[in-house]
Amino acid sequence: MKYYINILLLLYCNIILAQDKEAYLNDNKWDITKPFTFTETNARLIGFGAYHGSAKTEDAELALVASLCKNNGLRYYVAETDMAIACFLNEYLKSGDEVLLKDLIIHYGTRIPQERTVEVFEKWRKLKKINDALPENKKLTVIGPDPVVTYKYYYRLLLTLIKDKEWHKAKQLQNTVITDTTDYSPYYNSFSKKQLSGFVTDYEINKAEYLGKITDREKFEDVITLLKTSFRNYNREKEIYNNYIKLYNKYNLQNELVFARYGFFHLLKAKEGNAASFFTQLLENNIYNNESLISIIGYFNKSEVIWDDIFKDGEYSYSTTSVEGTGDSGNEYFSGIDAFKKQKMSDLTLFRLDSSNSPYSKSGCIDLIQVITPEKSAIDYNGQTTTSFIDYALLISNSKAAKSIFTLP
Repeated sequence: MKYYINILLLLYCNIILAQDKEAYLNDNKWDITKPFTFTETNARLIGFGAYHGSAKTEDAELALVASLCKNNGLRYYVAETDMAIACFLNEYLKSGDEVLLKDLIIHYGTRIPQERTVEVFEKWRKLKKINDALPENKKLTVIGPDPVVTYKYYYRLLLTLIKDKEWHKAKQLQNTVITDTTDYSPYYNSFSKKQLSGFVTDYEINKAEYLGKITDREKFEDVITLLKTSFRNYNREKEIYNNYIKLYNKYNLQNELVFARYGFFHLLKAKEGNAASFFTQLLENNIYNNESLISIIGYFNKSEVIWDDIFKDGEYSYSTTSVEGTGDSGNEYFSGIDAFKKQKMSDLTLFRLDSSNSPYSKSGCIDLIQVITPEKSAIDYNGQTTTSFIDYALLISNSKAAKSIFTLP
């Protein structure tokens, strides 16, 4: 009898807790398909990300960025890319050169193929319109803290930093760019990796010669440092953190509002097991405190993602799509997601999770963090809560798979 009473009490408590969560969500949600103002006045770095490859994620980002530019004075945009690609994204924002933009998206997608899409291309076109409408002293600056994604734009960046274009060492780089048949991969011993490794070695032996040929020594040496890292094994998350700290100091970001578009894991504010994300490291090293560092994670509902670009004989053929990889399938879903689905206002509904008396801050609640799969999770969340990891959830509904950039003419 006592056993059955305990079971009934447990069921009753679960029902009350579910009602508590739904009531809380009802009072802490926004439809961001309509104009809205982000209320986190103490925020200094706001990160947004989701699983890669779904179309409406870009719409969600644009809504956030537009609001932050208009109402909160956003001036710095952190892209999930490297220094060189970020440099030329800034060039695109000034020039509007869409041939350049398409090539940037292709190379940006070297590390994250699911971001190599038409929707990401269109997102940047719309970001340019937002940026064009801003006063000159409030224009966006794109920064990229990732390790080297591809060498192509490092060639181009080095060439912008060399004054004497007739210098034989500049011509060697220029010939590679002009030919443009090179594999620019940093992930194996490619031609470009060997050529740039030789360039860096020569620079370190003959610095005096080089310093008389370059326009910006500080930027040139930053490029050399990033290239040297690409020649060895490294921990990507640690390098993202290290590179961001250099950018933080260079641009005095402690006094600025910064927006970061990164993948899901990088924005978690607490360790999953022993894995320390970019955001976790920022907190652990007191670069930001919990109130100034805001994590917004996107979750999918009735959506799909692009999965693979398929090539035949070196030419793009078609892309595959999937509901797997959305975190919203029968084989993989986030605990507690149903409460958010019941409270959605539109296809883009933002929920604040860290308000006072939030049930998502209560011990034992790891909704939206724990992934339910047929296999038992190896991660121990003991002592952690949803708001240990994130501050906001953005429910993205009815989002089609993004389309490959290779479908563009």
